[in-house]
Order: sequence, then structure tokens, then C-alpha cells
Amino acid sequence: MIYKSGFVNIIGFPNVGKSTLINSLVGKNISIITHKPQTTRHRVLGILNKKNFQIIFSDTPGMIIKKVFFIQKIMMLYIKKSLEDADIILFITEIGKFNFVKEYFYLLNNIYKKKNIPIIILINKIDQIGIKYKENLLYKTIYYWDTLFPNIEILPISALKKINQELLINKILNYLNEHPPYFPKEWISDRSERFFVNEIIRETIFLLYQKEIPYSSEVVTEQFKKYNIFIYIFSFIYVERDSQKGILIGYKGKSLNKLKNYSIKKIENFFKKKIFLKIQVKICKNWRSNYQKLKNFGY
Repeated sequence: MIYKSGFVNIIGFPNVGKSTLINSLVGKNISIITHKPQTTRHRVLGILNKKNFQIIFSDTPGMIIKKVFFIQKIMMLYIKKSLEDADIILFITEIGKFNFVKEYFYLLNNIYKKKNIPIIILINKIDQIGIKYKENLLYKTIYYWDTLFPNIEILPISALKKINQELLINKILNYLNEHPPYFPKEWISDRSERFFVNEIIRETIFLLYQKEIPYSSEVVTEQFKKYNIFIYIFSFIYVERDSQKGILIGYKGKSLNKLKNYSIKKIENFFKKKIFLKIQVKICKNWRSNYQKLKNFGY
């Protein structure tokens, strides 16, 4: 039996469904999803294991043009790194995306012509045709990208509804070479359990809070202890200012309590075990622009 494995790295615009796609392909919510841009900060590997193949998908932050904080420069380095070790690139966009291609044109052109890495352009959100988009808009989007990159394969998909997902996997397998698995077959990611706790809490912050709070927050899990019937978790949420700490905690701790309860449900669903969660909020001034603090946070 021929066995194939390789690295498939997902890049693209912010908020076009990169994290939704990797979660759908792997079958587990390993990458956080919100409606806000720049939610993904780390490079996250999701591993799809089948009898005759192992595909290692890499989710990356969306391309940031205006980099204000040092953390954003690090996020862009993750994209650069993902291009260096890729066997295949999935560039994901969505129906009606036309006017931001200049930021990616040089990048994709360089990959295709100089590095000789196969690229598949994915046009996401086709499940919205007839609801949000007119059908002819999909044809226009395909034509637009085909004009720019006439030799690159284009595939319309819905990451949310898994439309054309099997077709995508088959196309990926056509490009991959024979190789034994890179990771143990039971793995779904290269990240630790604490990492996923951090990401689940951070995702909940993005969903419950507005303005600068989600972007100014970082989560660090100090304790993760497994017992027979439950997991004990102790996490810190770091913010940059006293005012942000006050907003996170809320009047008489109500906001923080809501955050904790929402997070517990998600963590229990992820680990399939009862969770006891303790959260404290701390100040870490200007952590987004401090290299050493970012390093301590795992960037």
C-alpha cells in the first residue's frame, strides 16, 4: 500500500475562513474562530490521519499590512516560516475579494515561479450563494483569480459546510509524495493541552468583549492537572492597563464569572471531561511590543 504524508500550509486574507477550514479538515476545533480579524496569533498544526496518508495542515495568522505592534511582526514571521517548509500551499480567499490582491500577488508569484511549490487557490463561502452572494459573483471571482494566476488550480469551497472537502483532499494527495508519517498516528496537533486551554479562553474573550480588550489580552495556563473524574486548570489573563483589567472583571466580578463559565463549557467539550477552572487577571504593560515578554508568552 502506498502511504503519503506532507505539510499543507494555509495562508490568506484575515477572516476568510482559514481556521474554520483547518478545524473542518481535522475534525476538531484546534484553531479559534471569531468574527473579528487577527484572531489567530500562532501557527497551529492540525493533523489528519487516515489509513494511507497523513496530512499536516498549518493554520497561520491573516496577512497584516500595517504592523503597529511587535507581536504583529512575529505573526507575519509565522507566515514566512510556513512557506519555507510547505509541500503544498492553500491560499484561501472568498467570493467577491478583488481589491486586496496586490498584497499577495508578489508572494504567490514568488512561491509559484521560484520555489516551485504547488498552490491551490480556494474561494470560500460558496454556501452563501443565494443568501449573501449572487451566483455570478462566484464566476467573476474565479475569472479574476484565473486571470492573475492562469496556471494555478482554483477550487470553490465552503469550509463551514464542508462543500468540496473530499475533492480538496484528493487534490492534495495528488501532489504529495510517498513518505511515512511525520507524527504519531494518534496526534491531532503538535500543540500542548495547555495551549488549547489558552486558546479556548482567548476565543471566549474575543466573543464576549469589544474594542481593544481581546487584542490586549493574553492567556497563560499555569496549572493543568488531570484527575480521575476532572481536570484542574489555573490560568492567568494578562492585559496592558488597569482599565482593561476592570472591564474584564466587571462589576462585582460578573463579567469574569461569565467568561469562566463559557470557557468551562468549551474546555469540557474539547477534553470530554469535567473541568474546574480558576482564572485571575494580571497587568503586563505593553506586552505586545516587548520582545522578552512575548517570548515568555510563547511567541
